[in-house]
Amino acid sequence: MISKEESNNSACLKVCSDSTADKLENIAFAIHSLCGIPTTIRSVECKGIRVERGKIIDRDYTGPILEEVIRTNKLIRTRPDEGVYKGKCVVVAPIRNDNGDAVGAVGIVDIVAALDIYTVFSEYPGIVDEVEKSRKEQRSELIHSVKEARKKMK
Repeated sequence: MISKEESNNSACLKVCSDSTADKLENIAFAIHSLCGIPTTIRSVECKGIRVERGKIIDRDYTGPILEEVIRTNKLIRTRPDEGVYKGKCVVVAPIRNDNGDAVGAVGIVDIVAALDIYTVFSEYPGIVDEVEKSRKEQRSELIHSVKEARKKMK
């Protein structure tokens, strides 16, 4: 079946279990462009692509986590023991059809998991304290202004 968009020579992105790397390329580049980090994608029946630094590195790509996500139909955050991203934190999600079955998988390097969360958030309590102090000061100033306005009205 040809959609209205396809018959008008417009782009129509559709992921099927037999989508080839060529068909998945635009999706991979869209995700890669948004995140700016290594991106991989494949369908159930065909190997896919790996994009890094704005370029396709591999057009016949698969990885152990992509394959596991397709097999289990579940999101996985892990550090692979093998493959191109061995030892790197990755997050891979299934691409599902309308019935909820996995037809592919897409993955990125998980930069959030790679961050030293303690260092990133060690300043957080101080920031919260500063915001609360500022809020109390503003409230106090507002109350003072209201009282002054009431005095002038009398």
